[in-house]
Amino acid sequence: MINIKAWRRGFQKARNRAAGQFFDTRYGRELMISAMDARVLTMTVDCGDHVMTFSPNDYIGRKIFRKGHFERHHVSRLLSILKEKQLLREGTTLLELGGNIGTQTIYFSLSGSFAHIISVEPDPRNFQLLTSNIAQNSMEDRVTSVNCAAGDHDGEIEFFQHCSNHGKSSTSRQSKADTKIIVPVRRVDNILAEAAVTPDQIGLIWMDIEGYEPVACRSMETLMMRKVPLYLEFSPNFYGQDETAAFIRYLAGFYDDCLAFLNDKPLAMKVSALPIDQGQFDVLLFA
Repeated sequence: MINIKAWRRGFQKARNRAAGQFFDTRYGRELMISAMDARVLTMTVDCGDHVMTFSPNDYIGRKIFRKGHFERHHVSRLLSILKEKQLLREGTTLLELGGNIGTQTIYFSLSGSFAHIISVEPDPRNFQLLTSNIAQNSMEDRVTSVNCAAGDHDGEIEFFQHCSNHGKSSTSRQSKADTKIIVPVRRVDNILAEAAVTPDQIGLIWMDIEGYEPVACRSMETLMMRKVPLYLEFSPNFYGQDETAAFIRYLAGFYDDCLAFLNDKPLAMKVSALPIDQGQFDVLLFA
């Protein structure tokens, strides 16, 4: 005679093992995160050499859950290029404008390439996760987090929180679903002064601030005059053709050469030759 209770227990164990194996695949993780209840506000996952807390309702969080990282290869690629070109100086500070929830912050810290990191993030949703991720990876002594936008004056500005991709929040409204808030804005030179960091200590500027790059650059001319390597997301689709051309002329007043990552492949060119008809791409500027 069949023991119904024992059979049910055996079936449940087998079912759970099969489900666990399935949800440990990339497709299974994608299905799980896509079906996550909106009441789940944050998740924390073990990413191997670090842990990461994120919102499962956000584009970046979903990427981390599926792949175990968010564009970590961009950091590895950049560091390799900087080493190859002998642009990495030992013991310097990384200035990260647009820290988001701390993905790249943590990747840079784990690389050991910089003695310190200043991570600037205006979105309060992201900043809360940024500080949490820094703390739970025991990086407080190596990372200074600053909750503001980087701009050309000290004060406040309107800021629009993207509804589904917190990394796309910016000073420009992109959809009617975006939420308008007011955030503090500070000049880059004042951010550094508050952190007791001098311009000669900055070894790299990493900037991804969704179209606000021309404004932020106007407050860090001291760094640009020193030709500190500057890696930024260059966004003609935000600037418009005339402002893009003006921004290129402005950058060419400080830097001669660059690598433009068009179609994700680095192409060496003069800064003055940067294309204005591309939607968005990464650029590394150097002397």
